[in-house]
Amino acid sequence: MTDRVGIVFVSHSVLLAEGAVALAGQMAPSVRLIAAGGTDDDGIGTSFAKVMAGVGEADSGAGVVVISDLGSALLTAETVLDMLSDDERARVRVVDVPYVEGGIAASVAAETGAELAEVAEAAESARAAWPAAEQATEQAAAPVAADAPPAAPAAPGGPYEREVLVRNPQGLHARPAADFVKLASTFPVKVTVNGKDAKSLLGVMSLGLTAGSTARIASEDPAGSEAVDALVALVETGFGEV
Repeated sequence: MTDRVGIVFVSHSVLLAEGAVALAGQMAPSVRLIAAGGTDDDGIGTSFAKVMAGVGEADSGAGVVVISDLGSALLTAETVLDMLSDDERARVRVVDVPYVEGGIAASVAAETGAELAEVAEAAESARAAWPAAEQATEQAAAPVAADAPPAAPAAPGGPYEREVLVRNPQGLHARPAADFVKLASTFPVKVTVNGKDAKSLLGVMSLGLTAGSTARIASEDPAGSEAVDALVALVETGFGEV
């Protein structure tokens, strides 16, 4: 297994940091996820020493992304960054993003083997992932018959698209969405689901694909049919929940 980017969750609360790590760990079991919450004596606040130690523990050689909850936690993380050697600093990204969404997105990206810049970019995508969620949910909610035939390619070598019914009772919530994204990330081609990047966890989750809704999985790449078919097959399994 290659080294993966590590994630440090900095929070004013020990419990909040540990909870974020526990949640992310369900979707990124191979990633070093470190909780750096609370003051040195575990009170409410942040600790320079905990964050510094967390960065060192999270770094397996591929780098570290640091996620923080509130303003002063970000300042603590940036102070740690300033104190690192030039070599260490080059392997650390401190990002100012929504704590849970950004942290989960970064963790799943790291799980796929993404490089440091890509993991930081995944975290930063949390800022813009949700504005169209309500509209996307409405568009995805129209059910189709369970035996609806898949769409055929528009033309040989052209775009390839299939529709699949979401069967698991809870829809594409965090865990199945993460499984979907991880599978999509194993293919070099670009694939979309209802117009969203199939390799973006927050993009997929923002669709609000509930049980009975339709996922339109597509690729414009001539070599994309294998990826589309694999993702359709995964959705058809119900992610082990049916």
